[in-house]
Amino acid sequence: MKDVLTKEKVFNHGIDKVWRAISRGEEISKWFIQADFKPEVGYEYTFTATEEHGGTKISGTVLEATPYNLKYTWRVGDTPVETIVSWHLEDEGGQTKLTLEHSGISKFGEETAIEMFEHFNQGWDACFTTLKSYVNNEETAPAH
Repeated sequence: MKDVLTKEKVFNHGIDKVWRAISRGEEISKWFIQADFKPEVGYEYTFTATEEHGGTKISGTVLEATPYNLKYTWRVGDTPVETIVSWHLEDEGGQTKLTLEHSGISKFGEETAIEMFEHFNQGWDACFTTLKSYVNNEETAPAH
């Protein structure tokens, strides 16, 4: 089983705008999920999905937070499995290339890992769609 889920997208916006969108709790809450989040190493964050999306809580610890790299642990609900989410931004002459990696999914065990990989794959696709709308200043509701 593949253990690292990778997503890439180029945004027609400067790197600082995209960085703020993925690293500030108040902005994350507008396009992704209700967030108690600070880009500070050691910060213990909580993301809380809307009731429409099951009210699931995601928690973890920020491991890296330097412009333009962000990495944190990711624990869904009360599962004992901890995975890692990493964001990397690159300036491409006024555009920004965003690479997201979600790793450690195989820790869930065979059948569950396959289900979680697909769940995360679909979830991150939805997030990239709402992130694009958000940075384009379009009306959007959080993905989760």
